[in-house]
Amino acid sequence: MNENSFEQTTSKDAVKNRKESIFDFLKFIFIVAAIVLPIRLWVAQPFLVSGASMEPTYNDGDYLIVDEFTYHLRDPKKNEVIVFRYPNDPSKFFIKRIAALPNETATMIDGKEIQIKDKEYFVTGDNSDKSSDSRYWGPVAEKFIIGRSFVRLWPLNKIGLFPGY
Repeated sequence: MNENSFEQTTSKDAVKNRKESIFDFLKFIFIVAAIVLPIRLWVAQPFLVSGASMEPTYNDGDYLIVDEFTYHLRDPKKNEVIVFRYPNDPSKFFIKRIAALPNETATMIDGKEIQIKDKEYFVTGDNSDKSSDSRYWGPVAEKFIIGRSFVRLWPLNKIGLFPGY
């Protein structure tokens, strides 16, 4: 075996190893995407609390995981904390507590009582003085509800399942 054939063999092995590594990496990415994407799209998603409307239950900067799956199996219940798209600007997400269910009566900020329609929910913040909620802009249609608060991951000293219940 001459020196050139040794170098060619080593070079071929290096190229083969590099190709195998790239293939293994791509395979790993595909497997992770196949597992994570469906969970992220249909089961759960992260949510960062912004603002003081849910204090003391949730504080600005709390990091939550939202359960998106349960409401495919059952309707939201009174007192559950939900994340939803703000009806007046669906690009924004809000977190509030369900105060009244469909077909119940709720009170607006001006004292006027309203009947909540089918497939609507009246939501309020736990910190009512600092909360923009259904008392001001009305009920939330079911189609805007993303899911319920499932896990708090941050801050570390408040980690837990179903925080706020």
